[in-house]
Amino acid sequence: MKLKVVLPTGTLIDQEVTKITAEAENGSFCLLPHHIDFVAALVPGLLSFENERGEEEFLAIDEGVLVKCGAEVMVSSRNAVRGSALGELKQAVEQQFRVLDERENQARSVLAKLEADLVSRFVRLGEKIRG
Repeated sequence: MKLKVVLPTGTLIDQEVTKITAEAENGSFCLLPHHIDFVAALVPGLLSFENERGEEEFLAIDEGVLVKCGAEVMVSSRNAVRGSALGELKQAVEQQFRVLDERENQARSVLAKLEADLVSRFVRLGEKIRG
C-alpha cells in the first residue's frame, strides 16, 4: 500500500507500507493491503504503520480524515509529528505543544493590546463628539 500523509504545510509521508493502524471515533482499526476501500474520521492519537522492512513507525496526529482507495491510503490532518519510537515521539509532541502554547500566548497578548487600543479610540471619539 502507498501511505500519503498530508498537512496544510505539505506532505509528511509518501511511502510504501504493509500495515496501518489508526483510531477513529468508534475505535481503533487496522488496514492491510487487500482491505476494502474505507473512509474514517480520525481522532487525535497515534497512527502506526509498518514500512516495507517490517519496522513499525508512529505518528502522533491531530484529528483528520483517512481514505483508502485501492492500494492508496491518504491521511489528511491539521498537524502530525513523526517518530520511530514512542518515547521519542512523546518528546517531539511535548516540544511542539510548548511552541504552540507560546504562539497562542503571544497571539492573545497582541489581541488584548488591539482591543485596549480600540476601546481607547472609541472613548476619545465619544469625548470629541460630546465636547
